[in-house]
Amino acid sequence: MAGIQETGSAPQPRPLFGKGSGRRRVGIRIDMTPMVDIAFLLLIFFMVTTVFRQQRAIEMNVPPLTAKVAVPETNVFTVYIDQNESVFTRLGPGAVSRTDADHIFDILRQQETTNPNLIILVKIHRQAKYKHMVDMLDGFEDAHLERFSLAVLDTADAKLLKGVQ
Repeated sequence: MAGIQETGSAPQPRPLFGKGSGRRRVGIRIDMTPMVDIAFLLLIFFMVTTVFRQQRAIEMNVPPLTAKVAVPETNVFTVYIDQNESVFTRLGPGAVSRTDADHIFDILRQQETTNPNLIILVKIHRQAKYKHMVDMLDGFEDAHLERFSLAVLDTADAKLLKGVQ
């Protein structure tokens, strides 16, 4: 705590040039211990309450290049994303239909419940924003969809999408 130290044996200072009375100087001592305690308590509080967020990373198992897996076409659900960021879907050899990007994961969950062997194929145009691919991968993780594949939208697929409006 703060305190005042008085020294009784110190001589009084002489007045300057004979004017005024000499005042006695009082020594002041400030105890810094409580302030150090508060600083350490705040430091410990912020260290304990801070949440360190783990960096999110997506783990992907990539098969070897020589691996060939035969999949029935009826088990493939294809999601197309073109250069204008429009989303199209197609189940097996069926017709291509335009889909709202906000509801794509609802559709994917519904398709997976009807067909547990469903494999999702995402074809993204090279000029589409990278954000769309990352959003798709994050959505797969959030929806617990583990059987998917990524591919580049080729010219044959682009021609197929031009006829759909």
